[in-house]
Amino acid sequence: MNAHTLILSPAAAARVATIAAKQGKPAILRLSVEGGGCSGFQYRFGLADAPDADDILAETDGVQLVVDPVSLDLVSGALVDYVESLGGAAFRVENPNATAGCGCGSSFAV
Repeated sequence: MNAHTLILSPAAAARVATIAAKQGKPAILRLSVEGGGCSGFQYRFGLADAPDADDILAETDGVQLVVDPVSLDLVSGALVDYVESLGGAAFRVENPNATAGCGCGSSFAV
């Protein structure tokens, strides 16, 4: 795995495909990182209409994960998964660059 590898799990790909089909959009999940959250940075997810020219792409089961170059510095090597539990269902990022995180899993520090 090189430093810029991103992985979209099959469970996350299936969920993105379902959401995109319901909304009539392409199955493209955009992951970005913004300042804020209880640990310093927070993950943002959204459906994209198309990848930008400078995006880094990962694909699983025909679903694309796209990340802009600035966010990539903070999430390179990460796995994006979709988990369901008694507490709810959510996309989760297993980020090898994070040195700390919060209980909700949506923010992190490096």
